[in-house]
Amino acid sequence: KQARALSDNVQELHLQTPRSQRLRFLAGQSVSVGLPGKRPLELPVASCPCDDRNLLFHIHRSAGEVYETLASGAVAKGDEVLVNGPYGDFLLNENSARTQLYIAFGTGFAPIKSLIEHAMAIDENASMHLYWMADRCEDHYLDNLCRSWNDALDDFHYRPLRAGVAGSQHQA
Repeated sequence: KQARALSDNVQELHLQTPRSQRLRFLAGQSVSVGLPGKRPLELPVASCPCDDRNLLFHIHRSAGEVYETLASGAVAKGDEVLVNGPYGDFLLNENSARTQLYIAFGTGFAPIKSLIEHAMAIDENASMHLYWMADRCEDHYLDNLCRSWNDALDDFHYRPLRAGVAGSQHQA
């Protein structure tokens, strides 16, 4: 397990399961993650199910003590982390050829990332449109990844948006 800062407000938690205990989940689902001495936190999985040993989670500063624990480096390799789940039915409809529209706000990008990576892994040929809203430009913490998808895939369209004053929207 390891944590890394994706921005000044978001930590990425990377857990690797033992080979014999892979987590079977579907793109877009969530799990309950319990760090040592902390209350469990329900988090969407940000990684693709195609790599079910490596689980990624995006944790916002608003998660309080869990965020602070990760940011301070207090969670070390070998510490026990409890993962329960998966839960939820925010899933990719693999049988539909319709255009896929993804709208995310802040760390709500995590399950969207999982869905998009899964669609790419199964060679989904539907057009994909991603709109990612954030309060500040810096809160598009994986903007380069999204831009690389936009550049590499013919039918992928990415637009980062920033929330403005009084709810207006601006392209970031």
